[in-house]
Amino acid sequence: MDFSSPIISLLLHFLVVVSLCCTVNSLETNCQLVNQTFRSGEEFHKLKKIIATRLNQINKSTLKTIQSPDGDIIDCVLTHKQPAFDHPLLKGQKPLDPPKLPRGHNQMGNLSENFQMWSLSGESCPHGTIPIRRITEQDRLTSKCISGFGNKATDNTKHLWANAQMQWGKIYGARASINVWTPHVESSNDFSLSQIWVMSGTAGKDRNTVEAGWQVFQNLYKDNRPRLFIYWTADNYQHTGCYNLACPGFVQTNKKIVLGGSISPTSTYNGNQFDITLSIRKDVKTGNWWLDYGSGNFVGYWPSSLFTHLKDAATEVHWGGEIINNHYPQASSTQMGSGHFPEEGWKKAAYFLNIGVLESDNTWVPLSAEPTYYVSNANCYNIKGERNRDWGYHFFYGGPGKNNKCL
Repeated sequence: MDFSSPIISLLLHFLVVVSLCCTVNSLETNCQLVNQTFRSGEEFHKLKKIIATRLNQINKSTLKTIQSPDGDIIDCVLTHKQPAFDHPLLKGQKPLDPPKLPRGHNQMGNLSENFQMWSLSGESCPHGTIPIRRITEQDRLTSKCISGFGNKATDNTKHLWANAQMQWGKIYGARASINVWTPHVESSNDFSLSQIWVMSGTAGKDRNTVEAGWQVFQNLYKDNRPRLFIYWTADNYQHTGCYNLACPGFVQTNKKIVLGGSISPTSTYNGNQFDITLSIRKDVKTGNWWLDYGSGNFVGYWPSSLFTHLKDAATEVHWGGEIINNHYPQASSTQMGSGHFPEEGWKKAAYFLNIGVLESDNTWVPLSAEPTYYVSNANCYNIKGERNRDWGYHFFYGGPGKNNKCL
């Protein structure tokens, strides 16, 4: 093969600079193109060289490396050399200080040290650094598509949801306590997640979102452990955004929390329940969207300059579960939440509690009205809303997937 030809040169250039987000259809097309093009040993080595170039952008030189008990390698990277500042809009910037806490928060300041497995190593990152889960050459070579590493796919026929939704004028933040499980996922290319979506813009066209929660996704993490994750897009998942720190964008400020890091402990059926409290909120002074774990453990922020519609406020929030089934239209055995239907309730079904939104005066308030509940297929996964004095509006959700009614 002639690598000096304009067509092949263009393809090589494309693989280096292509956006980290693409649709399922374009993902599959790109993968086919790569498979058809790089066949000989020489071609494979050239591909590895391209991958190494991209990895050098993501896996920065480190001050310290930590081996996590779950097999992850954690690099402690200087905060001003993190991937975010490779973004053209963020070059030359440095991380900002966290904003003032909103009124109505509950202090849970010690949680960030205890909920991820890497912290069990007894090691920590030095001051002035952030922990980044290392992305290896093998991760990229074995992922479904080189150009799509770290992306969400957007073929909605393959996705199933069970979530609560709220549209309410201008929204400046959303929060919830989400219990963590280890659901079965049918194949490495499928995932199961539970998260908060904060969004604005038109679905299917120009939607902006910032998202946070936990997920099981073997193709991305190479195991089936539940992991803390974030996501963002500025154009309805087409050409911008990615998971965690796989592309420039999110600015991390916390040295104790790993995005993509595994969560431990997890909830057990009819046993102990373990949840994480996450909030996404807009700092009205800077316009940036901050992610907070617990209350006061700021993880970092999505700069407002990344977005169009989210430069202002959000107009819609979703809370709940999602799975992807790459064998559609056949039903999937991938579980959502605990893998049990919401009717089973406390200690058996997955939940979202303490749901709230942030008002324009920087005050957290519980939902004043019941959200709208949405399910893709109630025979596979469902949702059940409730209200009481302690938790206000909350819900149980999830299901086993394939069963005698979900085929």
